[in-house]
Amino acid sequence: MRIFYRLRHELHDLFEMVLVPATAALMPWPLCYRWFRWLCRFDFLYRHECHQALAHAQERGWVRGDPALWLQTSRLVTLIDHADFFLSRTRSDRWMTRHLQVSGEWPAPTEAALLCTFHWGAGMWALRHAGCQHLMAHAIVAPHKRAHFAGRTVRFLYYGARNRENTRALGTQPIEVSASPRPVVQALRANQQVMAAVDVPADQAAASETINLLGLQARVPRGLFRIAAASGVPVLVYITGIRMSDGRRTLSIHRLGVGADMHTLMQEAFALLEAAITENPAAWHFWKVAPRFFV
Repeated sequence: MRIFYRLRHELHDLFEMVLVPATAALMPWPLCYRWFRWLCRFDFLYRHECHQALAHAQERGWVRGDPALWLQTSRLVTLIDHADFFLSRTRSDRWMTRHLQVSGEWPAPTEAALLCTFHWGAGMWALRHAGCQHLMAHAIVAPHKRAHFAGRTVRFLYYGARNRENTRALGTQPIEVSASPRPVVQALRANQQVMAAVDVPADQAAASETINLLGLQARVPRGLFRIAAASGVPVLVYITGIRMSDGRRTLSIHRLGVGADMHTLMQEAFALLEAAITENPAAWHFWKVAPRFFV
């Protein structure tokens, strides 16, 4: 029975993370997007995580209208996020220029900066775009250990390949999360950039701060904002979204107030996440862990 359940999980991961998303590499994106939208009308892809996200969002009043449509959007965003790995591997920078609408500007390649984003939308093309602008941005990543994927070999291999693609897209080596801020400080002192998704549960960080988000209180890691405030480097927030009407990608880059204190920087940054969630609540991937995020 254990072998049966293991095989079922592996085939399930292979189907959802590889076989279906990889079809994006085989057809023009407008046609693929229509195919994805049709698939996501049916409740079989990413069923557990999307229903879990729906339940947590409903508890907090962030499911407006038809729950079935909310689920459909959640499935579609998740599918596109996985498909972007295969698109990034097979599409050129010219393809990105055609399909990515950019507003705002990155810092200069030699300007130290903290680049923040959130688990909303699909962020792969932001990395490709930053790399093409010759930024020296180091992504902060969690250690990729097999122990974190017990009994899920396909999932382990997929996320390892995805991490390698992120590194290739940026053209720099990542910084692994650790208890020491030294690698981050060294990168900033070298006039490079540090890039991180900052909307992670507080239980994954050594120190956290309470902020207001979506009319609720949430606890989020404060370490990077503390370093930015102490060193006086600029903080930029970038958000990569999906235009749901046609699948076109959007990248918006916002520079926060220079010289602000840590708490002000955090509130300004998470106000942009709140605006994104308000625009499309189902596109936030972390509804599924909302109890670990909100107080």
